[in-house]
Amino acid sequence: MNFDFSDDQKFLKSEARKFLDANASAAKVRKVLDDDGKAYDEALWKAVAEQGWLGAAIPEEHGGLGLGHLELCVIAEELGRAVAPIPFASTVYFLAEAVMLAGSDAQKAALLPKIAAGEVIGCLATSEGPGPVTAASVQASVSGGKLSGTKIPVTDGDIATHAVVLAKEGGKPGLFLVDLSSGVTREALKTLDPTRDAARLTFKDAPAERLGEAGEGLALLEQVMDRAAVLLAFEQCGGADKCLEMAKAYALERYAFGRVIASYQAIKHKLADMYVKNELARSNAYYGAWALNTNAPELPIAASAARIAASEAFWFGSKENIQTHGGIGFTWEVDAHLYYRRSRQLSLVAGAPRVWKERLVSHLERRNAA
Repeated sequence: MNFDFSDDQKFLKSEARKFLDANASAAKVRKVLDDDGKAYDEALWKAVAEQGWLGAAIPEEHGGLGLGHLELCVIAEELGRAVAPIPFASTVYFLAEAVMLAGSDAQKAALLPKIAAGEVIGCLATSEGPGPVTAASVQASVSGGKLSGTKIPVTDGDIATHAVVLAKEGGKPGLFLVDLSSGVTREALKTLDPTRDAARLTFKDAPAERLGEAGEGLALLEQVMDRAAVLLAFEQCGGADKCLEMAKAYALERYAFGRVIASYQAIKHKLADMYVKNELARSNAYYGAWALNTNAPELPIAASAARIAASEAFWFGSKENIQTHGGIGFTWEVDAHLYYRRSRQLSLVAGAPRVWKERLVSHLERRNAA
């Protein structure tokens, strides 16, 4: 059995890295970070759309490349490595996946070509405050095709043109597609990672179209989350690998007491621990990629495992990268904090690891009981 990507997929990965090295340098990330009035890099967003990445998994009949989810995983890894300051995840992993999964033919025809062309920015609006999203926690409601309620926090909600919203209709949760051009007010929120902004969205009789059947909101949301978890895991793997590279490079050039610090046991242990966590995360991410690409029944388990391992690897790697750099690692001038910020943001954007651990245990219990 072949557990690796194909030669064509590896070529895509190589070309994606070259493109991002040239167009998404740390200096460009910092321009977004340092400018309170800039939520994302518009030039990079346009360039990514021109590359066709936004439509990598979108069928050709809807304006995409029709490559598949494995190719999207490859692109996601390189975007994570570059901590790209664009709303790629919100638009592709959540909005596009939700529409492809549960949208009607008319909804797909209307929205997917615009997503592939970069004309649409998406967001997922489910949370209404602290704690996991449940049927009891949903207060937003839809009546007569009009949505009212508040969602907070919504990643990329301040710049999104369309949202996938979890709301109740007839007392049962449903997923709804909402054009944010009317019936919504936005309040930008301060976040640890300003290159991926968040907002409070308040809906007042906003026109909403249901995705899927009535009352299936939570079931559809779980399916969207499973797909997004795998793709986010690849972003996290890319970021974790970059953290290890940065820590190793610094450890080999920094001298202390006449020796490079890489020769000290404590630093070796840090780098070894980072490597082990990264490899564990990658193994789980590959399992998730297979399950996602084949729509295997194991996807909920594979996605949960990938989400947990990748969140741990990226957070640990970003933290240990700072520690390996020592005092200078805590400064604004060193890029280590860019990865720490993104590791925290990615670990929460689709539910905290604690939630995914509970989901994994639940899925394993149900499988073992069957």
